[in-house]
Amino acid sequence: MKLFIDTGSVAEVEEIAGWGVLSGATTNPTLLAKEEGDPGDIIRRICELVDGPTSAEVVSQDPDGMAAEGRALARLHPQVVVKVPFSAAGLAASRELSSEGIRVNMTLVFSATQALLTQEAGATYVSCFMGRVDDISVDSAAVLEEIVDALGPDRDAQVLAASLRNPLHAVTAARLGCEVATVPAKLLQQMLVHPLTEAGIEKFAADWQTRPELAEWLEALVLRPEPAAR
Repeated sequence: MKLFIDTGSVAEVEEIAGWGVLSGATTNPTLLAKEEGDPGDIIRRICELVDGPTSAEVVSQDPDGMAAEGRALARLHPQVVVKVPFSAAGLAASRELSSEGIRVNMTLVFSATQALLTQEAGATYVSCFMGRVDDISVDSAAVLEEIVDALGPDRDAQVLAASLRNPLHAVTAARLGCEVATVPAKLLQQMLVHPLTEAGIEKFAADWQTRPELAEWLEALVLRPEPAAR
C-alpha cells in the first residue's frame, strides 16, 4: 500500500518527504485555507516534493464548474489529480475530466454503491473517509472492506483510505487491500514510535560507547576514499 500525506503545509511535506516513504499527497480547501500564500504555489511545491500524485479539490457544485476548475487545477503541475466530491454533478464532471486524460480522485465516498458509480465514471481514486464513518458509529473497516470487495481484484479505480485518525486505520487499510492511504503528518509521526525501538537504540549506543576505539574505527571508515571503479 502506498502512503500519501494529507496536508496543505509545505513545511510538513518537506519534513516527511525526507523519510523516503511518500508516494503522493492530498489536499483539500480546508487544509489550504489554513496556510499563508498562494494556493497554486503551495500545490506546485507539494507536487515537486512528493514527486507523485497530488490531489487538489474543486469547489464548484455544478458539473460545468467542476470540470472548468478541474482543468485549471490540472494545469498547475503534471502531478495534479483533481479531487471531486461525490454527487451526481461530481460523477458527470469525473467522466468529462477523465475522458480528457485528467486523473480524478472522487472524495467523500461512504458506501460500496457510491464506489461502483465512481469507478464507472472513470475516476482514478475512490476515497473512503474512515474517520468520518467511525464518527457516526459505523464500522469503517466493514465499509472499506465492502468497497474493496465490490470493486474486485481487477478494479480500474484505486481505493484510497482517507480521514485516518490513528495508526490502526493505516494497518486496516493495508490488510484490506487498499492501494493507497493518505495520512496526516501527525499520524505519520505516531507511526514512527515504539518503546522497544527507542530502548534498543539507546542500548546499542551505550554498548558502543564502552569501546571508544570503535568510534575511531567507524570515523576512519567513513573518511576512507572509495576504491576507483574498474
